[in-house]
Amino acid sequence: MIVLYDDHRARQFEPFATTRPLGEMRAGALLIRERWAHALHDDVSAFASGEAHRTFVEFDAPPFVATGPAATLAAGTIVVNTRALPFLAARMPADANAWAINGRVAAIRLSEPLDVALLLDGGFSLGADAPFPAIEIEGVWLDEVWDIIRHLNVLLASDIPALAAQLECTSLDDHGSSARGPVVVGAHPLWLESGAIVEPFTVFDTTLGPVLLRKGATVQSFTRVAGPCYVGRDSVIVADRISGSSIGDTCRVHGELSASVLIGHANKGHDGFVGHSILGRWVNLGAGTVTSNLKNSYGTVALWTPDGIRDTGLQFLGTLFGDHVKTGIGMRLTTGTVLGAGSNVMDAMPPKAVAPFSWGSRAPYEAFALDKFLSTASRMMGRRRLTLDDAQRAHLSGAHARAETDSRWPAR
Repeated sequence: MIVLYDDHRARQFEPFATTRPLGEMRAGALLIRERWAHALHDDVSAFASGEAHRTFVEFDAPPFVATGPAATLAAGTIVVNTRALPFLAARMPADANAWAINGRVAAIRLSEPLDVALLLDGGFSLGADAPFPAIEIEGVWLDEVWDIIRHLNVLLASDIPALAAQLECTSLDDHGSSARGPVVVGAHPLWLESGAIVEPFTVFDTTLGPVLLRKGATVQSFTRVAGPCYVGRDSVIVADRISGSSIGDTCRVHGELSASVLIGHANKGHDGFVGHSILGRWVNLGAGTVTSNLKNSYGTVALWTPDGIRDTGLQFLGTLFGDHVKTGIGMRLTTGTVLGAGSNVMDAMPPKAVAPFSWGSRAPYEAFALDKFLSTASRMMGRRRLTLDDAQRAHLSGAHARAETDSRWPAR
């Protein structure tokens, strides 16, 4: 049994923590939950996070850990810090009782029952309860939300070959021998899972890393895909240059995309550069939405966080789009912008941090009325033949209510 644990730091990873636990974020090619299931050869049974996520439901995500006066995790349960990301090719000794990444305990196997209440406030330390010495494995840590971008390239370069080895894939390495395409240039492989579709007159540049297209993914004609790049199941890539990115399932991408992560079910259906950005689920970018990812001074990018404005140390950083964010036509977003979950902004360039569930053409914004927000979310999900069910409505309604009193964000 595997339980994912969001510690206090993980619960500050906004704008995504408003609506989802960290285990349901994409880092590299996979959701963090999928990464640990792959590493430990077992399914994740539950997650422990803040009270706001007790009602979280989404696709095959596990439930919030069972709680109550006598709730415990049984001896033998593996508790994982979700900020720890093992490389998919890392050797994970199955008989170990603790695993460490870069000298920090990433996961432990409980030697005795653990009171679930200890995990609920985020203050529990796996290292304090680990039977030492922990077995060192290869991987990285997410110390800040922007580390998802910082580590993207190295994670993709490691993830893609490991995943391709386990899938029913065809490797295309014609290195430019085809006149109509797909044309492959570069030494790294292009892998197509059975059921992936590549139209004529496409170019795959694997000079800097491999490319993997999952089942049902489509790359349309006149598109250039540069590795390392992962394209999830049933996603469609339409024209322009897609490079160094992780695109989750059922996304639409048109226009230039660089070094970005799409959790899944996001829509970038039109022209407009998006770089070094993270798109939550059900994000829709209006035509011509453009992110800046580099300051005119070429200095490092500062970003709003719940702990205040922070210097990320990154020279390239675009926009963090929370779940269900919508942007209007021609939206321009400055370097290091944070758009809170459920916000719907249009016309004028927004400030660098927009509170969740904001609505309007310029700051100060109005609150996005709950009924209108849910109606918009339902219609977008319906376009993907999915239903916003009662459980999801309840979860988003709770997030909406909490946002009204969340003083960490700038005022609308």
